[in-house]
Amino acid sequence: MNRRIIAQLAFALLAATLASAGSPTHEYKVLPAITKGNLSLFPIVGGAEANTADLLTLDEGLRSGAVVVTEAGSLQGLIRPGTRYPQTSGAEVNRLVLVNNSDRPLLLLAGEVVTGGKQDRVIGVDRIVPAKSDPIDLSVFCVEPGRWVASSQHFGSMNSAMAQPSVRMPAMAARDQMQVWNHVASANAGIAAAAPQGGPAIRGTTSYAKVMQNPEVEKKVASVAANYDSLLHDLRKVGAKGVVVAINGRITWADVFASSDLLEKYWQKLIRSYAAESLTNISAGGQADQKSAQTFLDQLQGTREVTETEPGVFRRTEITGDSYKVFTLSSLLPKDEYTVHLAKMSYLDNVPPRRVQTY
Repeated sequence: MNRRIIAQLAFALLAATLASAGSPTHEYKVLPAITKGNLSLFPIVGGAEANTADLLTLDEGLRSGAVVVTEAGSLQGLIRPGTRYPQTSGAEVNRLVLVNNSDRPLLLLAGEVVTGGKQDRVIGVDRIVPAKSDPIDLSVFCVEPGRWVASSQHFGSMNSAMAQPSVRMPAMAARDQMQVWNHVASANAGIAAAAPQGGPAIRGTTSYAKVMQNPEVEKKVASVAANYDSLLHDLRKVGAKGVVVAINGRITWADVFASSDLLEKYWQKLIRSYAAESLTNISAGGQADQKSAQTFLDQLQGTREVTETEPGVFRRTEITGDSYKVFTLSSLLPKDEYTVHLAKMSYLDNVPPRRVQTY
């Protein structure tokens, strides 16, 4: 990142701080965008800095073996003595079971893709799993229509990647399997057009993960993400905790975390998901401005609110507004209560329906 951009970020942070003195303010402030091609990222600063060092990520847990994921009905050997868990007759499309054997609480984010088993799935909701947990039933959606044969007994996390916003959206907001499949088909078609060198390997699979792991696709996504990889160092300097995302001049998404450290842990996954979204949605558009991004972030209230709570562990809230949804995950673990992750999406209703293969 060049010195001019660093100076712009620092100046913008100072201006936001001075503007807040002596007057009512919003918790978060949006800084000027960093734009490359059709993708713009507006850094987000402000809010209290929480201590998130104890939170374990899915990637860390799977790599170390402390977190185990398996198909429903395949729990034998994973249940601790004295623990009862309802058994099922076999694997199910929208169910996976996870056990956290770590001494640390596990953070799961909606949009993280779990590969392996009878098909690849995307996690549908944010949640915290306590340390040394009993088996939990994950809320997942298939992102690989057509396969129901075990490819591997080992579950991974799509090379530490995350589903792009247009695939995360139907899993989080609609919680509808058919909509997830429709958006996967559209995303796969879009990336095939953006990376034609991928050839038959892309066109011959329905798997979102396999398409995104194609070497030519990875190269294409990395070429976009490279414009922002070094931005993380400068975001830390100004205490940024997230970004507002605009594609083709249209503000579509925001991710905000409880700390700069937590943003850093997820940065590589997030920036590649935004890059994939920009590649699959290339069109003529204007330029999103800082004021519009701030307005988008300020509008966190709505007309309907649904809250789910696991006492002593987490609280998850979904707010529905005018053409947007806001999702917040708060930690209720011993220590201070705080918002771990906030995601806001505008409805992406311009994806045409597609016929997909079912079982």
